[in-house]
Amino acid sequence: MTLAPRTGMRQFVIVGHDAPTTPDFSLDDLAGAAGRLDVLCRCVSAAFFLSHDIREDVRVHLVLGDEYTITVDGGTVRRLNPDERSTAALLRKALAEREEAIGHIPVETSPGVSLTRRGFAGTLDDVAGDGTVIQLHEDGDPVVDAEPPTDPVFVLSDHRDFTDEEAAVLADTVDRRVALGPHPLHANHAITVAHNFLDTDGYESY
Repeated sequence: MTLAPRTGMRQFVIVGHDAPTTPDFSLDDLAGAAGRLDVLCRCVSAAFFLSHDIREDVRVHLVLGDEYTITVDGGTVRRLNPDERSTAALLRKALAEREEAIGHIPVETSPGVSLTRRGFAGTLDDVAGDGTVIQLHEDGDPVVDAEPPTDPVFVLSDHRDFTDEEAAVLADTVDRRVALGPHPLHANHAITVAHNFLDTDGYESY
């Protein structure tokens, strides 16, 4: 299975610092025992769902515990629904097949969902050649001053800040550091704002 870039693709790399790396978690406690997997599930929904439609030009990479990366491709994903529980079930199914992933070769765990044995640095290195790598951060340059990129790769963290090691990796990789507004946003809200920025060609076309 290959994940070749598509023209006009929007990608989101989201780091889950406390997210589980095994399928041994309950779908009834995503905000607690599942290491705030609820945050990542909300990011998936924000990245893909429109009203009664799905964005096919989006790919999301969830980095779990700097050990595995689960990728969801909007062009091929099936059985993705806009609720945290069913999304978490897809992620749990992916983790249940983690032993099938060899090296950096992805294993498809359900249509449009794949898993690789790759942490943050490896995932970022893999997608960096697909387009413009943009870190979303409240200390970045105002997004209104930025030219909307054709193939953006947005990088953001979950409910925690990037570690010093992650910040060092970003410093060597990102093309831009962009702020979406004057206040820090939740990760899923930041994804929604980033989509709106691109949908409107930088707030110019409605």
